[in-house]
Amino acid sequence: MEKKNALLLWFETINRNDVDVVGGKSASLGEMTSQTAVPVPYGFATTAYAYRYFMKKSGLNKKISELLNQLTDVENGPQLRQISQKIRTAIMAEEMPADIAEAIRNAYHDLGEKKGETTPFVAVRSSATAEDLPDASFAGQQETYLNVCGAEDVITKVKECYASTFTDRAVYYRTKQGFDHLDVALSAVIQMMVFSKAAGVMFTVNVATGDDTHILIEAAWGLGEYVVQGMVTPDSYLIDKKTLRIDKHTINEKKIQFVRMPDGGCEEKLVPTDLIDAAVLTPKQVCELAEYALSIEKHYGCYMDIEWGIDERTNQLWILQARPETVWSWRNKETIQKTAKELESNNKKREVLVKGMPASPGLISGIARVICNPSMIDQFKDGEILVTEMTAPDWVPVMKKAKAIVTDAGGMTCHASIVSRELGIPCVVGTKSCGIAGTLGIKNNTVITVDAAHGIVYAGNLIKPDEQNEKTVQQNVTQSETFPVTGTKIYMNLGDPDLAEKYSTLPCDGIGLMREEFIWTTYIHEHPLYMIEDGRAQEAIDKLAEGMQKVCQAMSLRPVTLRFSDFKSSEYRDLKGGDKYEPHEPSALLGWRGASRYYDPKYTEAFKLEIKAIKKVREEYGLTNLHVMIPFCRSVEEARKVTALMAAEGLQRGPDFKVWLMAEIPANIILADQFNQFVDGYSIGSNDLTMLILGCDRDNDTISHLFDERNLAVKRAIRHLIDTAHKDGKTVSLCGQAPSVYPDFTEFLIHSGIDSISVNPDMVGQTKKNVAQLEQRIMLESLTGRGRIDKEDYTW
Repeated sequence: MEKKNALLLWFETINRNDVDVVGGKSASLGEMTSQTAVPVPYGFATTAYAYRYFMKKSGLNKKISELLNQLTDVENGPQLRQISQKIRTAIMAEEMPADIAEAIRNAYHDLGEKKGETTPFVAVRSSATAEDLPDASFAGQQETYLNVCGAEDVITKVKECYASTFTDRAVYYRTKQGFDHLDVALSAVIQMMVFSKAAGVMFTVNVATGDDTHILIEAAWGLGEYVVQGMVTPDSYLIDKKTLRIDKHTINEKKIQFVRMPDGGCEEKLVPTDLIDAAVLTPKQVCELAEYALSIEKHYGCYMDIEWGIDERTNQLWILQARPETVWSWRNKETIQKTAKELESNNKKREVLVKGMPASPGLISGIARVICNPSMIDQFKDGEILVTEMTAPDWVPVMKKAKAIVTDAGGMTCHASIVSRELGIPCVVGTKSCGIAGTLGIKNNTVITVDAAHGIVYAGNLIKPDEQNEKTVQQNVTQSETFPVTGTKIYMNLGDPDLAEKYSTLPCDGIGLMREEFIWTTYIHEHPLYMIEDGRAQEAIDKLAEGMQKVCQAMSLRPVTLRFSDFKSSEYRDLKGGDKYEPHEPSALLGWRGASRYYDPKYTEAFKLEIKAIKKVREEYGLTNLHVMIPFCRSVEEARKVTALMAAEGLQRGPDFKVWLMAEIPANIILADQFNQFVDGYSIGSNDLTMLILGCDRDNDTISHLFDERNLAVKRAIRHLIDTAHKDGKTVSLCGQAPSVYPDFTEFLIHSGIDSISVNPDMVGQTKKNVAQLEQRIMLESLTGRGRIDKEDYTW
């Protein structure tokens, strides 16, 4: 049976390429089990197919969609909590399909037999997967259940993992990122429980400074959940990678621990008095962990974030999880350290309020908002500095508004630390262990300065006026590496305009795909024709222009290609007032979308709003790096009509204004010689193009195994488009995840002469390096006549 159609898979049959099948967490566990020698607790994972099968058979997709339509504003905390809870309740009310339940039941018993236990204790963890939705974009979106015993309990916990797809924090995050909630799928990891007497986390880079010559290990008593959640301030160790010498260690007070109970479940207990200030790890154990970390980093070829535990029965060290650590691939360490040194020099005599551990470096001043109780979250205002005991996943909406974060507890790998690094904001944790707790030493509503490079919080604003601006926070996300120059341009895909400034320091050549739909869903939420009828057309224009302006300013002189709106009728109907204007189509995916809307008298006035917004950005704001792309254009005549309409509205192709065509329909490829007269270039939408060439609905699980961008038919189409476009001096790009996932596909694109590749922000740096290596190798192969790709295979 194909992996994608299996209900569950054992670890040894899974590898890192199976993220779309079992999610990132499961794929990593399978990779380490099947491809490395590190000790991983044995287990299996339910698949994304099983999740979608459950959702479809139960009819939950329709129920969830109806409930989500009632969510008008994710910033409305009570409304978000109420609707998310209703969705989770609906999921839990459904029976697990008999075949899924039986498969889990049998696998659980097999797991017990392999380990010589009738009813083994297991951990049940969530592993999310969805197109363009990284599993670990924010820590703790879905749930984990520890020390579960008995087949029926495991089945129940798997369903609870399914329900946790719709936690408040997960719904908030997906909405903000513009992801379809029903595109996500959930895999549940079921693995042998490690009876951890001690546990923790380790990184193959010092996440406080970006120093990759050392390994950072954090350790506490009991299970590792309290380290990750920031409930305790763990011991920390810095180990030299070359010598495995412990260069620095800090032993902290650890009064509580999270432990498993003999009959199942877990609870908090006090740490025995003689262990509170004792070192968790022996030097030998530190060395063994460091060796595992180096082995895992070598295998994956990047910085790694690893969770581990020590079994109380055998003293065996186990690796519980491993995932790439991506934050430090684009940090400018020199800038951070230089700024922090200047502050240290200028403020030696200033009042120090509290000290802690520097979890996410940076320098910022602002108003402190001390929150000691979650019920006070709604008091937090945009741009304040969050001071609290600790954060949890439900706090992410507030954390996204914060300039900086200061916590009483936690270590370098707690929730606050991880999320702060991902958001690129300064963070100081563990202040209580370093003297005075932040919630006691910092007064509410006072101005403070957070020096998160040294873990110090000062009273007052100690930053010079010319330094105190919104870009101060962005010192955290400037480029830290030197990237090679490539002949093939590497562009970046972008949805949320609010992230443009953060990602502007990545080594991309511009924005290859800016999705206009994100601006509608993030800033507007209303149907354009509804706004026109309501007399608020200018409001729509201004808000569209605002979103575009943010991206164009962040990119400076680099080009930004905006794709005109490409909502389907069902998605337009979800906007406020949309019911009145949208048809009910049997197949919205192949219905009234893209170019066919723009010249239709029923929609033309709405399209003109987009044109006017673009003109405002280019002419009033002077941001002439903004260009456009026409999506889903079925015929040459449609291209003629749309470009003529644009020209009539004053938006015409020229030397400094480019019009691209989304190449996602076979007609775009076959008639490229005719489309060339209306556009400056093409951006291949690999998802739709693959679907329409292979006649394979990419949303249909039954035939999803047939969907493959590397199919020869797709490759020949891409090759033909490149050749035909280049004959008339047009450029060709490709936007999608395939170049990030399949190195051989990237090699094919480079060999075929692709002009540019556009990838998600997390893959910009790596793609840049991969392309540089491929270009160099291809050049050498051409000189020696030993090329590996037969170009004739891809010509018509």
